[in-house]
Amino acid sequence: MNEAAKRINRRKFLQGTVLSDKMNKTRVVQVLWATKHPKYQKIMQRASKYKAHDEKNAAKTGDLVRIMETRPLSRDKRWVITEILQRAASVQQPAEIAQKAN
Repeated sequence: MNEAAKRINRRKFLQGTVLSDKMNKTRVVQVLWATKHPKYQKIMQRASKYKAHDEKNAAKTGDLVRIMETRPLSRDKRWVITEILQRAASVQQPAEIAQKAN
């Protein structure tokens, strides 16, 4: 196995939902996971938000994406969107609905 393949295999991959696409080439991705409470043993759902780089501005709010850990790209960005797994159902804006009614 060559050096580049070894380096990529060590990177972390996460799967999450795009919460915000307001920034240029940056998306906020929420990753959910379940963990057990140490005392009460109840399964709890936890969430973390990551800022991920999206070079083509392809991911939109609500999309399910896979992100990969990478070198620091800015103060907050250390993840890159590698693929869009599922597109969000399109939601019409109120202006579009009013325009169709006329």
